[in-house]
Amino acid sequence: MNPISQDQCDRTEGEADLNQKLSPILDWFEHQGWSPLAFQKSTWEAHLQGFSGLIQVPTGSGKTYAAVMGSIARMLDTPSEHEGIRLLYITPLRALSRDLAVALNQPIDAMGWPIRVGIRNGDTTTAERSRQTKTPPEILITTPESLCVLLASRHCEAVFKTLETVILDEWHELIGSKRGIQAELALSWLRQQRPQLQTWAISATIGNLAESARHALGEGCEPCLITGAPKRGLDVTSILPDSIDGFPWGGHLGLRRYEDLIGQLEPCTSTLLFTNTRNQAERWFQCLRYACPEMEGLLGLHHSALDRSEREAIEAAVKAGSMLWVVCTSSLDLGVDFQPVERVVQIGSPKNLARLLQRAGRSAHLPGGTSQVLFMPTNALELLELSAVRRGLENGMVEERRPPKQPLDVLLQHLTTLACGPGFKPAETLEAIRSTSSYRTLNQAEWDWCLRFLEQGGECLGAYPRYRKLHTTEDGRFVVRDNAIARLHRLNIGTITSAPAVRVRFVRGSVLGHVEETFISQLKPKDVFFFSGRQLEFVRLRDMTAYVKTTTRKSTAVPAWAGGQMSLSDLLTHHLREEVARAGRGELNTPELKALEPLFERQMDLSTLPSRTQFLIETCRTREGMHLYAYPFEGRFVHEGLGFLWATRLTRHHRGTITVSVNDYGFELLAPKGYPMDDLLEQHLDDLLDDSSLEKDLEQALNLSELCRRRFRSIAQVAGLLVQGFPGKNKSAGQLQISGSLLWEVFKKHEPGNLLLRQAQQEVLQEQLELPRLRSALKRMQSGETLHCPTPRPTPLAFPLLVERLRSQLSNETVLERLQRMKDAAIRTEQ
Repeated sequence: MNPISQDQCDRTEGEADLNQKLSPILDWFEHQGWSPLAFQKSTWEAHLQGFSGLIQVPTGSGKTYAAVMGSIARMLDTPSEHEGIRLLYITPLRALSRDLAVALNQPIDAMGWPIRVGIRNGDTTTAERSRQTKTPPEILITTPESLCVLLASRHCEAVFKTLETVILDEWHELIGSKRGIQAELALSWLRQQRPQLQTWAISATIGNLAESARHALGEGCEPCLITGAPKRGLDVTSILPDSIDGFPWGGHLGLRRYEDLIGQLEPCTSTLLFTNTRNQAERWFQCLRYACPEMEGLLGLHHSALDRSEREAIEAAVKAGSMLWVVCTSSLDLGVDFQPVERVVQIGSPKNLARLLQRAGRSAHLPGGTSQVLFMPTNALELLELSAVRRGLENGMVEERRPPKQPLDVLLQHLTTLACGPGFKPAETLEAIRSTSSYRTLNQAEWDWCLRFLEQGGECLGAYPRYRKLHTTEDGRFVVRDNAIARLHRLNIGTITSAPAVRVRFVRGSVLGHVEETFISQLKPKDVFFFSGRQLEFVRLRDMTAYVKTTTRKSTAVPAWAGGQMSLSDLLTHHLREEVARAGRGELNTPELKALEPLFERQMDLSTLPSRTQFLIETCRTREGMHLYAYPFEGRFVHEGLGFLWATRLTRHHRGTITVSVNDYGFELLAPKGYPMDDLLEQHLDDLLDDSSLEKDLEQALNLSELCRRRFRSIAQVAGLLVQGFPGKNKSAGQLQISGSLLWEVFKKHEPGNLLLRQAQQEVLQEQLELPRLRSALKRMQSGETLHCPTPRPTPLAFPLLVERLRSQLSNETVLERLQRMKDAAIRTEQ
């Protein structure tokens, strides 16, 4: 008999010890008739062994129980001597808090475990908050903003003195934004107080796992990466048009083809219909409501601008199975568990792979389920995008999420938060902040500037007491002594800086939701608009509240919200170029490519379809002038930068007025009739593709100073220089704009080295203009072959660009009428 080694004995004893600690969890799973999945058990064991990590498994695989049960097992095995929070669960959406509390209370109530679950967010009552402070629950569910409000309270050290674990839910949603940075900084303070703190991040769709784990867990922590849940099936079906002519344009297959969508929907099948914008959701709800009167009471609308009570009622009805069709936006993308949902409809291109995967996971929300997705294109070329999405999903690819680079506005807010709470010592806090992945390269000069800015108001705001926020105590801590400053800061904590919202409420009755001030300011009393699924008559605007009443008068006016436009992701543009190349080779091997065959044939007749390494440029002359159409297939935001860059460089060589229009496939430059576009293209192509003076040329092309000024306003809000005010006394958009512009001018004139000015320029270049993508696009086009095809008239690829420009022109003809006239003229020319 072979002797058993000491290592084997220790491992056997260790496994027995783990199983003993997990026995209450396993008992509950058995009580439910379930068996833990391998990834769940691996997570629990890693947690009990003291590790931190990131769990990446598909939506609906059981990742919530994977994340929490290790911590609960420890609570049951080693009861704490003191009352206090032991598990902090951070979620990006308040709406998820209720579902999470229900999911966690289910085993606690069934098994009688001595554990309490609490929720703390913007909806929590003052009485409940006070109760949580006096007798904290063992598990607290909160949001990044509400966690920071807790840190800004004087008693926060006592609240977190028993904390053992933090869980970051939907980390893929947080990491790419300043909210993720906010969470990182809050965690750095918690780890400073509790060095043994464990952190587990949960994600469903993220491409850069190791980097994401570093941002969640901090520098120097070796993460456990947990994957390997059962694969979920994904069945994507497109609604293909009966015929596609050679002229695709935006909206052609949108609302005008609603009957095609209705023909595919089943009245008894629970379905979520996702749109990309709130405006689009309102329009589709209106359309379906009138087209399907039999669905009255079974058709709902859900988006983030609706009042919370309206959204909660819809969510409850979906879970109960009494609401069968819901038109929604990204407000239902995340972890809300809708098991009755059998099908998902995506209206319009999802624009990236992760978004479609996330939305698909809303149906068949259980381990190993198969998601049913129906794709409704809003124009013909979106079929090309879906073919690229299909290919990307087959390859198992998903986008990477990149966090903002060391944003000092979030750091200034965090330091003010700590100073409103227990205060902070500079040296210790700098060490904690540098332990985060986002601020690991923060240098001493930047740190000193932040402290000087908060303590003295920087170089030019020292005369105003409200900007001299920090004071030093005898023990060397920075604190906020002015209670008014502290109170105003707590009310304005957060990194989301949308335009000030106007509440919409009935003259006698409930709040319906909110719209942007710019929309309401265009309305006159008795004007009618469509919102919250209702025809509403505007009565008056008072104290940032729009009073309305229902009406039977019809209107096509629907509120639009900022940030509605989406661009194709970097990963999807790569697959899109591959699909175009396949079409050029005649490899039409997806349903979408086959449906587009007539369009491809027409494109090849007039011009060509580029291969993966080719860059196509078309020029043609019409009654409007000289057109240049370029097709990098790099996404709308990159094309915006490229279009204005090329226009600027062309007019250097030959003066003239050039109009730019862009979409996700390319850009159009329209010059006067006699403009020598072909000659300039031939002589100066290298200059057009040059990336050596990119930033300088962009600054000249785009009025970079104005873009930075607009971006600075949101930075100033996050940094605490601009505040919305107290509840009921919020500043209007105009007031914030004036205040932001004034600060911008003061800094530019008297403190040009202000680091927030530098941050505004970096954010415009890196995020708004996507400078890294723009530069790599130019390099790719330099290294490939450029195809210049003069054409007799706009090609099928050019037509959507032409539409983009027509939409912004004033005419008593509709866009559809103008397009039909142009189409008829082209057909007559052929004949």
